[in-house]
Amino acid sequence: MAELTTIASRSGRPERVGEPIAAADFGIVEQPLTIWESIWNQQWLRKIVILIVLAAIWELYARHLNNPLLVPTLSATIAALFDALLHGGLPAKIWVSLRILMFGYALGITIAAVLTTLAIMTRIGNDFLETLTAMFNPLPAIALLPLALLWFGLKPFSLAFVLIHSVLWPVALNMHSGFLAVSTTLRMVGKNYGLRGFPYVVMILMPAAFPSILAGLKIGWAFAWRTLIAAELVFGVVSGSGGLGWFIVESKNRLDIPTVFAGLLTVILIGLFVENVIFRTIENRTIRRWGMAS
Repeated sequence: MAELTTIASRSGRPERVGEPIAAADFGIVEQPLTIWESIWNQQWLRKIVILIVLAAIWELYARHLNNPLLVPTLSATIAALFDALLHGGLPAKIWVSLRILMFGYALGITIAAVLTTLAIMTRIGNDFLETLTAMFNPLPAIALLPLALLWFGLKPFSLAFVLIHSVLWPVALNMHSGFLAVSTTLRMVGKNYGLRGFPYVVMILMPAAFPSILAGLKIGWAFAWRTLIAAELVFGVVSGSGGLGWFIVESKNRLDIPTVFAGLLTVILIGLFVENVIFRTIENRTIRRWGMAS
């Protein structure tokens, strides 16, 4: 120690001696959150607050406008919604829409998975998928409804055909981009284990690309849901029956505007449920648990 001090003095640098600091003099590194901060950190609570604010704006604006034929109040809409659920046959209309939606959505995902698997395995499959995507992805799905009615008639498969188109391309694009983004290390691991073809896609590419796949499923669901309601507005008028879209048209024809808004509110509530419950549960149990998202 003396030698070090002598060397320090010869070098012209002042000697520095560190003094121990008491623990009580330390700064606060971690401070517990207040009750209000803990409550406000809950995402679901913040979303509920946003919905309450929007509902209050709706109610106040409708009361200020005072014209139920243009914008009914939220209270009148909720009353009409409960009446339609109990006496207006709304649950049956919801089931008709959801049944067609699930069929078209599942079939669109299946076709997208097949096309993407072929694209990642072969060059001709990749060129085929890129060509079809460039051709049909910009085409609005609802524009195919007249053609579907001509081909399949007044049947639910006409709606399912339109839904397949709306789901297929966003799911295929996200799945394909996710496969291409998989690291070379994971690809080499799969090949070293002797995985080829379909097992290689299922066991290596799909788990690694699942965030992109899930994003594609969300986009496909949103496209399919709004396309279905729009198609039912036309299909219901043509066939005289249908799901939620026909329920809205039928209420409009009776000038029952609160029931029209009740149908629109039902569409919104189903969308919120699927997005914030079903997809959020899948996300929490997969990519968040796997550490692939924060």
